Amino acid sequence: MAKIFYAGDSTVTFNKISTYPQTGISQAMLLYLDDSVEMKSFAQNGRSTKSFLEEGRLALIEKEIGEGDFLFIQFGHNDAKEDPKRHTDPDTTYRENLMKFISAAREKGAWPVLITPIARRLFNENGVFLPGSHGAYPEAMRQTGAAAGVPVIDLTSLTERCLEALGDVASKAYFMWPKDDTHLKPEGAVLMAGFLCRELEKLGSPYRELLDIRAEQTEYAGLDVS
Repeated sequence: MAKIFYAGDSTVTFNKISTYPQTGISQAMLLYLDDSVEMKSFAQNGRSTKSFLEEGRLALIEKEIGEGDFLFIQFGHNDAKEDPKRHTDPDTTYRENLMKFISAAREKGAWPVLITPIARRLFNENGVFLPGSHGAYPEAMRQTGAAAGVPVIDLTSLTERCLEALGDVASKAYFMWPKDDTHLKPEGAVLMAGFLCRELEKLGSPYRELLDIRAEQTEYAGLDVS
């Protein structure tokens, strides 16, 4: 049985009833996975690459992950924060930390996958979507993946196009609105997980084998963001 180990922040994590209806991407991915695949989400609210590593959370993954498993790595929301316990520089420490995740997976014979953070739901007073909410971090991840020979799923670009297509009013239905333009409701998590799984399918083997074949038929809310 293949396992997905998912490292990330609050946009990824499993939620309990205390935070319902907030839903993380790793939670929604269960709808798309083949029955033989196990999801092991280690994502935690508020974590950056730095705090995740310093709290020993990657070490916990290393104890369990094995040959043929997958390590999904999705950070960026909190690396940009000025908090010294979480902040990383996109040109130096962020990339160095991503490499630590990649190396940990490879040393265990697992497949690392980098995933850029989902875009924030930001619109101006005229209802025009404002891209670039994560600054230089998505590009830093893309470049790290290219240099390391690791697949990068660019959820930032995909979700930016999605939000622009939905518009200010319709996009609120997918987020913890009112007032929360970052965290997802079940509908949003299913949509974003659908984008992710479609990209996994495009990567081919061994990533495609993680998915239930019926995922090919998902229309992703009728949005063409490819």
